[in-house]
Amino acid sequence: MTRLLKALGDETRLRMVALLAHGELCVCHLESALELSQPTASRHLAVLRAAGVVDSRREGTWVHYKLARQADPDCKGLMRSLASGFARRHLLRQDLERVLRKKGPGSCR
Repeated sequence: MTRLLKALGDETRLRMVALLAHGELCVCHLESALELSQPTASRHLAVLRAAGVVDSRREGTWVHYKLARQADPDCKGLMRSLASGFARRHLLRQDLERVLRKKGPGSCR
């Protein structure tokens, strides 16, 4: 629980989790939606991965991320509560709109 809370204690990482609550995304989508450089996005994603918040898979040169299943019931409940609260945040809705504009066939190039 402590690692999870520390990882979520950063606004950028919380915004990443909010986007990933809608499903798997390529790192390029996260970079674009949050207007981050590749090194900055990777650093934040590494923290989330180390805390067990996200899982990743490689497809060619791209890495795709999704929220990890939480085995601990308390962590699972916390993640569920966060995801339900994201929709009420204006900034997070804007992030999601940017992802939807960027996402599509051939968008990872």
